[in-house]
This record gives sequence, structure tokens and C-alpha cells, in this order.
Amino acid sequence: MTIVTPAQAGVSLEDLLAAKELRARRQTDWLTQFSQPLISLTLVTPGPVKDSVAWRGIMREALQQAEVMLRQHGWPVLKQEVFWLPTGAEAFWGVKHSAPEVKAATVALEQSHALGRLWDFDVICPQAGVVGRRSLDNASRRCLVCDGPAHACARSRKHPLPEVMTKVEALIDSWHRTL
Repeated sequence: MTIVTPAQAGVSLEDLLAAKELRARRQTDWLTQFSQPLISLTLVTPGPVKDSVAWRGIMREALQQAEVMLRQHGWPVLKQEVFWLPTGAEAFWGVKHSAPEVKAATVALEQSHALGRLWDFDVICPQAGVVGRRSLDNASRRCLVCDGPAHACARSRKHPLPEVMTKVEALIDSWHRTL
């Protein structure tokens, strides 16, 4: 079984909020610098541990699949960078292509890969801001536990963390068995 969350380690809420603010500043800088859509990748990492051997492997797979997707579409990448942080890995791509088409491709990647539910690809347009799934007539993400709207379950803390972690670990273990 994959262990994603060691009991004694983790990051604080303050650390997570500071990382989110830094990511937003970096995103703004990239959008200003390139004036092109930005792909911003983070992982869905329930629990206090956001950086582990398992999470780094999941991020590496997401990075590899994103690179394949970008090459297959022939979209020019202006810059790409990965940030390995205690608050969780992050990656950016500046892409010279239509933001809605890039978002559609990242949603397809999230939906088609065994680990895609643990990947969170945001696409940000310099003119229009974040391109959401709903703007593409896609349903919102589903909960890992009950298949309801993920945002609603997370916000209400509908499911205990151990139950969510069990689902995440099962998903990771299932993917490892296919390798």
C-alpha cells in the first residue's frame, strides 16, 4: 500500500496560504511577461503532507503527460518551470495557443489518466483570467469518495480525512499495479 501521509509530518495552514499567494504572484508575472495563456499545475493532496516520494512520482507523471499533450498538439511552449516545494509541487507552462483549447486538452488529460483526478491543471488567459471547466460545458470535478461535487464535499468536510486518504492511496496503488 502507498503511504502518502506520514503521521508526524506536514505543513501549516499559514504555509499553504503563503504558497498560494506566491503562486498567484508568479502567475501574474508570467502572464505579464508572455501575454499568453499559462498552464498552472498543482496536485490534489488531501492531508497535511504535500511533498513526499509518492507525491513527487505523481507530479513527474503529470509533467510527462502534459509534455506529451503539448507536443501532440504542436503548441509552442514559451517557458516551462517546476517548483518542488514543501507545500506541494507546482509547474507552469507559458503556451502560445488559445486558452479555451488548452483548457479542453488539460481537462481531457485529467479525465483520461488513472492519476488525473489528483492533478489540477488551471489555465489562465491574460485577458479573461481563469478558464473554468464550466466555460467549456464540462461538469465540475467529482468527489473522490462519493462522486458528488468535489468542491461542495471539500468545503463542508463531508468525508473524514482518513476516508479520503484511503481513496487516494487506493487510486495510487491501482495505478502502480498497471505499470
